[in-house]
Amino acid sequence: MEAESAPSRSISAPLRAAWMAGRHALSRAARLALDIALPTLCVSCREPVDGEGVCAACWSRLSFIERPYCPRLGIPFVYDPGPDMLSMEAIASPPAYQRARAAVRYDDVARTLVHALKYQDRTDLAPAMGRWMARAGGELLAGADMLVPVPLHWQRAWRRRYNQSGALARIIARQSGVKVRGDVLRRVRATEQQIGLSRAQRATNVQGAFQVSADLQAEIQGRRIVLVDDVLTSGATADACARALLRAKAAQVDLLVFARVVESGPRPI
Repeated sequence: MEAESAPSRSISAPLRAAWMAGRHALSRAARLALDIALPTLCVSCREPVDGEGVCAACWSRLSFIERPYCPRLGIPFVYDPGPDMLSMEAIASPPAYQRARAAVRYDDVARTLVHALKYQDRTDLAPAMGRWMARAGGELLAGADMLVPVPLHWQRAWRRRYNQSGALARIIARQSGVKVRGDVLRRVRATEQQIGLSRAQRATNVQGAFQVSADLQAEIQGRRIVLVDDVLTSGATADACARALLRAKAAQVDLLVFARVVESGPRPI
């Protein structure tokens, strides 16, 4: 732990931010030069495409989440069970965040989009993904005071050069008019990748990993916050973030993601 924290103390936050911004600008310039020389390919099927990197056929293969769904967790129902009927997950294990909404199910096409945005510098996908998120989260955004993207630890942000959740939040902000605050919530402890961990291991992995800066708690107090992330799987990361914001006296925390894992099989409630 000491080895991890020493670089954080020796390098100031503004310097890290400036360095990452510069690297991101160079990456965008290089990608622009490549786009001029070569046609853009659909991130899913690899066919040439104009515009935002996903062809119309692949967009049509996405499974968009529409009503009826659980009013608490946004889990789609097979049929409409009636108003205010909660899913089994919401009844058995309610999270710290109040409501969750997702644009699409986390299927093969959605996974390809998310991985390209997160790991392959395909920030050109963020506008389309963010617009669908704004549409899916309309009721959450209507009463929100701010958008808070799920933060990366500074070491991971240094390697990745940008935060995919922040890129999505900025698009949602332009669509909704709700401001983004990427500075109020920090990931204070480096964690393992959640991929491959059980539900219990995921919760343990992120326990105590997030914190609201002491000098910014007054800006959180009494506010209605929409937490923004790319994917909802077990909900452990979002739950840990929501608990940190609620400890800082946020009035309510909701969650808005691009894709969520939906278990197959009948879901009457």
